[in-house]
Amino acid sequence: MTAPADPPAIRPATPADVPAILDFVRALAAFEREPDAVQATVPMLHAALFGPTPAAEAVIAERDGAPIGFAIFYTTFSTWTGRRGMWLDDLYVTPAARGSGAGAALLAHLARIAVARDYARFEWWVLDWNLPAIEFYRAKGAVAQDEWTVQRVDGAALHALAGAGTGQGRE
Repeated sequence: MTAPADPPAIRPATPADVPAILDFVRALAAFEREPDAVQATVPMLHAALFGPTPAAEAVIAERDGAPIGFAIFYTTFSTWTGRRGMWLDDLYVTPAARGSGAGAALLAHLARIAVARDYARFEWWVLDWNLPAIEFYRAKGAVAQDEWTVQRVDGAALHALAGAGTGQGRE
């Protein structure tokens, strides 16, 4: 695709964007080979993004008024730096808009937010098989943190861990 002359517009998401955000989340899950993993619903995302205690923020990339991508991010904290950071949970650009500068515009927009808020870090995960994304992120200055591994506890294991030491779970 030939890159358009003007970068896409990036704006904060609004409650009216939640159905499109969920569509993007589902498309991202399918791309990441987990099409049945999405449990989120429109009401859940609405509460997480626009409820009384938002868990995350979202921005929309659009061209000619039509959404072509999004990013969801939230605040982290590092005891090592003593400062907050930004965690990019999801970034997605529609296949038709890839190569148009939308991904770069989203990343740059989030970096500006991180700098304006005096965050120490801007971090995210990328699947190890997604070489185009890895190359894109490296070109933007990202550095892999390969010495760290992700650990996760969910479902029944989470409930068992929550009951550990209380007589409610296996020890």
